[in-house]
Amino acid sequence: MNVNEKIEVHTSVQPALQGPEIPIEQLVAEEYQSAPPVTKSHMLSQLIGKVFEIAPAVEKRRLIERLMRPLGLLSLVAIANGIFLGIRLRGASPGLRVGIDETQKVQTGDVIALANWIQQVSMQAVHGLAQIITTSPTLASSAAAILLVQILSKQAKTQRVDDFRK
Repeated sequence: MNVNEKIEVHTSVQPALQGPEIPIEQLVAEEYQSAPPVTKSHMLSQLIGKVFEIAPAVEKRRLIERLMRPLGLLSLVAIANGIFLGIRLRGASPGLRVGIDETQKVQTGDVIALANWIQQVSMQAVHGLAQIITTSPTLASSAAAILLVQILSKQAKTQRVDDFRK
């Protein structure tokens, strides 16, 4: 083959998608809204785990404290092989205070298990995560955190309307 020869490359052209691109957050939010309650709970726990995964240590501590607060010792024994019970029992102060070093021992799967459990006990604790996320510049810029706040905000509004109707 001569250096001056041109090589033709035929590529198949993919047809362009029609219409504007839909943001992934919107697609997930729509999927969440149409899901059955068990799937919603699972999705919410996964989002909480994702937010925990990307959070700096100080924010991880706040997330864990918020989720653990309404739970008693017996509940904490049953979650994630008792890791949260150990944290509660090692706490030196009367109020729940999680040490930064304690957060390093907690895995994402542990937080997902905690989120699954707390949804059965106190959705107020879950809704309180929105406040932690929105006050943290690091978390507030995450797609998972934004989606979680949107879902929690919509849930809180729906719950208030339902409470008003009762």
